[in-house]
Amino acid sequence: MYLDLFKLHDLPFRLSPDPQYLYLSRNHSRAKAYMESTIWFTDGFVVITGEIGSGKTTLIETFLRELEQDVVVAQVNQTQVSALEFLQSVLVQFGFQPFKMRKAELLATLNQFLIEQYAAGRKVLLIVDEAQNLSQRVLEEIRLLSGVETSREKVLRIILAGQPELNDKLDSPDLVQLAQRIRLRFHLTALSQDDTRAYILHRLEVAGAAGREIFAPDTYPEIYRYTGGTPRLVNTLCDTAMMGSYAADRDSVSRADILHAVEELQWTEYASRTHRELRTMLAGSRTGDRVLETTGSRRSDVILAHVALAAEDQILSEMPLRLGRVIIGRTSDNDIQIDSRFVSRHHCQIVTTSRDCVIEDLNSTNGMVVRGKRVRRHVLADGDVVALGQHTLTYRDDRVVQAARSGDTGQVEAPPS
Repeated sequence: MYLDLFKLHDLPFRLSPDPQYLYLSRNHSRAKAYMESTIWFTDGFVVITGEIGSGKTTLIETFLRELEQDVVVAQVNQTQVSALEFLQSVLVQFGFQPFKMRKAELLATLNQFLIEQYAAGRKVLLIVDEAQNLSQRVLEEIRLLSGVETSREKVLRIILAGQPELNDKLDSPDLVQLAQRIRLRFHLTALSQDDTRAYILHRLEVAGAAGREIFAPDTYPEIYRYTGGTPRLVNTLCDTAMMGSYAADRDSVSRADILHAVEELQWTEYASRTHRELRTMLAGSRTGDRVLETTGSRRSDVILAHVALAAEDQILSEMPLRLGRVIIGRTSDNDIQIDSRFVSRHHCQIVTTSRDCVIEDLNSTNGMVVRGKRVRRHVLADGDVVALGQHTLTYRDDRVVQAARSGDTGQVEAPPS
């Protein structure tokens, strides 16, 4: 990778949330202060919204890292669940095995746990990320949980974080009582142009830049022009530009590198994109084989390779690889989701170019293993098997197949999409 060339000790623009890289803009500072207020006030709960990639999850991770030891936390990220499954998820976070309990027993166990923690002088906090996916029935359960109290005060603190449509759900006429329990709402907006520059410099400094000018001054207006100050898009563009500079053996990023990266990502100016285009850029879409990149625009329709996800020798899914990157991890915002405790939230990524496919670790806990050796970065060869905990990814390079079909003449045909 480019770490040695740029004299950095860490990748500055990872997509995985890392509290040490959090840049506290004015908006992010305010949102964090609202989260912190839940520890001291129990009269209602806090709702934080923001578009995909605005920094909600990193903010939550930072907030959790700074909590005192007397705070007991349940963090729920899987939100496309029934009311019963939601209650089970909460109790699992608190250390119970509730899967054979009926709903009445779930509620009784949870209520008893909350009262016991209060009596022991501990505060209990429930954080629900991706809360826009919660059904009205689950939101009603949350309202009822927020009402658990002693003779003096409520005993459960609640933070709901999600995309902007969460507000639409909360404002539904069917959830009036829930809306009345909300004490604070805050929406995370994109970074300003000045904040975008400060954000980039902050991440470079954390990664070891030591004050060196890695991005030329005229790159920042172009970065803002194509990202609109959305942190995830900034990360993607900066990382792609640094890879381009690395390929040219230059230890600084020029305006030309940024524009070349924009061309490679097939992006248009941020201001020209429709809301729907922005959401698909950031969220990704899985409609058959027409996969949209999590952090970029629509990939080329040409399929260059495939990866097959398997567990216990059973193939679970297969994904085609086109130009761009595929993010692999435990949560639903990944292109390939692996629901396993051995897999990190954002575990690794596959970057596909016209030349090759490279798999890179995203600072995961358990790493990835190729040919019996743990690796951080690996150029994939046809037939490679990458172990991710108890799951495997098998790589098939369609370019090799096409080369064989064309008689290995060097004229590789584009695989059919």
